[in-house]
Amino acid sequence: MSAKLLQIFKCEDSPFTVEVVSDKAGCTAIECCGKPMKLMEEKTSDAGKEKHVPVLQQGANGAKVVVGSVPHPMEEKHYIEWIEIVNGPYVNRKFLKPGEAPEAEFFVPAKGNLVVRAYCNVHGLWRA
Repeated sequence: MSAKLLQIFKCEDSPFTVEVVSDKAGCTAIECCGKPMKLMEEKTSDAGKEKHVPVLQQGANGAKVVVGSVPHPMEEKHYIEWIEIVNGPYVNRKFLKPGEAPEAEFFVPAKGNLVVRAYCNVHGLWRA
């Protein structure tokens, strides 16, 4: 398997994650801790459809992304690590910490073919 642009890989033994930022062919394995890293599948719906799927809204200065129709927990052991918006060749990301709101505003118009993703440290990668 060849790694593709914007794919996220996670170490099975640590919280370390990697995002592919080059689409040049040739890489067939990404390793950490002496083992191949796991490709994170982008989930698009959750059982309750409440806490993980990112929701795109119009914000005061552009696109606002809120994680979950019910706010996602932001506790030390379970939180959204980052929120990302992809606008064609442009990628914007906000890193979050426990205790912060699971949302981000980006200076990008909230229209067009935007892709929004969020990464939960417990439940993985989510896309809308």
